[in-house]
Amino acid sequence: MKISPLGAVIAADILDVDLAKPLDDQTIALIGNAWNDQLVLRFRNQRLNDDDLLRFSRYFGELDPPGPNPYGVTFLPEYPEINVISNVRDDAGVPIGNLGDGEAVWHADMTYIDNPPEAGILYALEVPVGQGDTYFANMVVAYDDMPADLRAAIDGKILIHDAAHNSAGMLRKGYEEVRDVKLTPGARHPLAYEDPTGRVALFLGRRPHAYILGMEEDDSEALLDSLWAHASQPKYSWKNEWQAGDLVMWQNRMVLHRRDGFDPNMRRVMHRTQLKGRSPIAA
Repeated sequence: MKISPLGAVIAADILDVDLAKPLDDQTIALIGNAWNDQLVLRFRNQRLNDDDLLRFSRYFGELDPPGPNPYGVTFLPEYPEINVISNVRDDAGVPIGNLGDGEAVWHADMTYIDNPPEAGILYALEVPVGQGDTYFANMVVAYDDMPADLRAAIDGKILIHDAAHNSAGMLRKGYEEVRDVKLTPGARHPLAYEDPTGRVALFLGRRPHAYILGMEEDDSEALLDSLWAHASQPKYSWKNEWQAGDLVMWQNRMVLHRRDGFDPNMRRVMHRTQLKGRSPIAA
């Protein structure tokens, strides 16, 4: 097994490992250590079925079921731990997956719940070549690199993470649009999150409909705009240009990701798992 860094501050390729086969303890430990260091890992040229994906995911923690989608269905009833990310519709015109073909804004997954997933694992079965790239940004480095005044401004602050919309901006089933951000439904988390190793990361969720408790709306909006402008700088991120057979895994609490839109006539089919997390701890 070889480890080859990809971005300047985030992500590495793991080479010469076949994830369709069971892994020994030493290999699992090496992958886990690399994941802790790099926050995002990519494995290319994999040939996995859903059982392989589940087995590999379970090496790193307890699986967490997918969050609700706008259609209110389970896409793979025989594999309820797997979420389908796709723009494809079946012969009856019914979507086989979630998130469509539009742009998905910078976000971390399911931070609108009290115990957001620790990590996400995404396997590409079909991809539109040269389109639909995914970007990952290191929120540990972003926090470490914050100007002193901006870091002071978020000290002790709590953010409401919107539960009503997904990362493509689609309203989830069972929710209604809320005009007043102070009434945004969703979990409340510290803006700075500390992991068990003592590292601190910006914990932003996603920008639309967010609100910082106790602030006037205009002040909350201004501070959030400053935080997102800082966190989304290209120097903190790396882009994956997807190939079929890519498996990418990321530390959800410490990484933001986003997706470019792509031609709706092109097929994109991905299967995704996620690992259970604990309640975020304020730094």
